[in-house]
Amino acid sequence: MENLLSRITINPEVGHGKPTIKNTRYTVESMLEYLAGGDTIEDILSEFKDLQREDILACIAYATASMKLKDIEIPAA
Repeated sequence: MENLLSRITINPEVGHGKPTIKNTRYTVESMLEYLAGGDTIEDILSEFKDLQREDILACIAYATASMKLKDIEIPAA
Protein backbone atom coordinates (compact mmCIF):
# COMPACT_ATOMS: atom_id res chain seq x y z
CA MET A 1 0.00 0.00 0.00
CA GLU A 2 2.90 2.40 0.68
CA ASN A 3 4.03 2.20 -2.95
CA LEU A 4 0.53 3.10 -4.07
CA LEU A 5 0.36 6.03 -1.67
CA SER A 6 3.50 7.49 -3.25
CA ARG A 7 1.28 8.25 -6.26
CA ILE A 8 -0.76 10.72 -4.16
CA THR A 9 0.44 14.21 -3.31
CA ILE A 10 -0.87 17.30 -1.55
CA ASN A 11 0.14 20.72 -2.86
CA PRO A 12 -1.64 23.84 -1.60
CA GLU A 13 -1.42 25.31 -5.12
CA VAL A 14 -3.03 22.33 -6.87
CA GLY A 15 -6.60 21.15 -6.41
CA HIS A 16 -7.23 23.64 -3.59
CA GLY A 17 -4.80 21.68 -1.42
CA LYS A 18 -6.78 18.45 -1.72
CA PRO A 19 -4.94 15.16 -2.30
CA THR A 20 -4.27 14.67 -6.01
CA ILE A 21 -2.75 12.02 -8.22
CA LYS A 22 0.91 12.98 -8.56
CA ASN A 23 1.78 15.10 -11.60
CA THR A 24 -1.91 15.71 -12.39
CA ARG A 25 -4.69 18.00 -11.26
CA TYR A 26 -7.05 15.07 -10.66
CA THR A 27 -8.19 14.93 -7.06
CA VAL A 28 -8.55 11.71 -5.13
CA GLU A 29 -12.04 12.92 -4.27
CA SER A 30 -13.09 13.18 -7.92
CA MET A 31 -11.81 9.70 -8.75
CA LEU A 32 -13.68 8.26 -5.76
CA GLU A 33 -16.83 10.08 -6.88
CA TYR A 34 -16.58 8.40 -10.29
CA LEU A 35 -16.25 5.00 -8.60
CA ALA A 36 -19.11 5.73 -6.19
CA GLY A 37 -21.23 6.77 -9.14
CA GLY A 38 -20.83 3.35 -10.71
CA ASP A 39 -17.91 3.88 -13.07
CA THR A 40 -15.37 1.07 -13.18
CA ILE A 41 -11.63 1.56 -13.12
CA GLU A 42 -11.66 0.72 -16.83
CA ASP A 43 -14.29 3.44 -17.44
CA ILE A 44 -12.10 6.01 -15.72
CA LEU A 45 -8.98 4.92 -17.60
CA SER A 46 -10.77 5.20 -20.93
CA GLU A 47 -11.81 8.76 -20.06
CA PHE A 48 -8.49 9.88 -18.55
CA LYS A 49 -5.84 8.48 -20.90
CA ASP A 50 -2.96 9.86 -18.83
CA LEU A 51 -3.86 7.75 -15.77
CA GLN A 52 -2.81 4.21 -14.95
CA ARG A 53 -4.70 1.54 -13.06
CA GLU A 54 -2.33 2.01 -10.11
CA ASP A 55 -3.37 5.68 -9.87
CA ILE A 56 -6.98 4.69 -9.22
CA LEU A 57 -5.89 1.98 -6.79
CA ALA A 58 -3.80 4.64 -5.04
CA CYS A 59 -6.93 6.78 -4.61
CA ILE A 60 -8.71 3.83 -3.02
CA ALA A 61 -5.69 3.12 -0.80
CA TYR A 62 -5.58 6.77 0.27
CA ALA A 63 -9.27 6.70 1.19
CA THR A 64 -8.75 3.47 3.13
CA ALA A 65 -5.83 4.96 5.05
CA SER A 66 -7.86 8.11 5.77
CA MET A 67 -10.71 6.05 7.21
CA LYS A 68 -8.31 4.57 9.74
CA LEU A 69 -7.46 8.04 11.03
CA LYS A 70 -10.91 9.21 12.07
CA ASP A 71 -14.45 8.06 12.56
CA ILE A 72 -17.06 9.11 10.05
CA GLU A 73 -20.54 9.78 11.43
CA ILE A 74 -23.31 8.17 9.43
CA PRO A 75 -26.90 9.06 10.34
CA ALA A 76 -28.96 6.20 11.74
CA ALA A 77 -31.60 4.79 9.45
